[in-house]
Amino acid sequence: MMDTLSLDPGSAAPDFTLPRDGGDTLTLSGLRPQKVVLYFYPRDDTPGCTTEALDFSRLQQEFAAAGTVVIGLSKDSVKAHDKFCAKHGLGVILVSDEGADTCERYGVWVEKTMYGKTSMGIERTTVLIDGAGKVARVWRKVKVPGHAAEVLDAARAL
Repeated sequence: MMDTLSLDPGSAAPDFTLPRDGGDTLTLSGLRPQKVVLYFYPRDDTPGCTTEALDFSRLQQEFAAAGTVVIGLSKDSVKAHDKFCAKHGLGVILVSDEGADTCERYGVWVEKTMYGKTSMGIERTTVLIDGAGKVARVWRKVKVPGHAAEVLDAARAL
């Protein structure tokens, strides 16, 4: 597993090409010079993840006005992402990392404990990437309420 210290502000954000909702692929470096909000979330259509996706979708036009693309990433399949987008009318891009390779490179594929059981899962994390592909800011163990607005403020300040 890659050392998560590589996500220090100013370091290069690990590039990736992943399948996205709608059946296309997305390459992170291909989005430059736009800023990118890359948010990692555990699972489509669960309460916290749905709230987070809706919050980012609601602010979509404001992120766009700030020259910023918002991308949600989970291990769910593209088919699951398409259902999630359609059910909730999401406006953000969702990419699928079924093998967890990108999650591991970003240090968000971690051991989690719930109800006394330990398993591997995605730690809810958001990475703000500047127009040159460098990490500008990282939020770990994200609490959903108010998070999208806080990330928008940070994107505007870049």
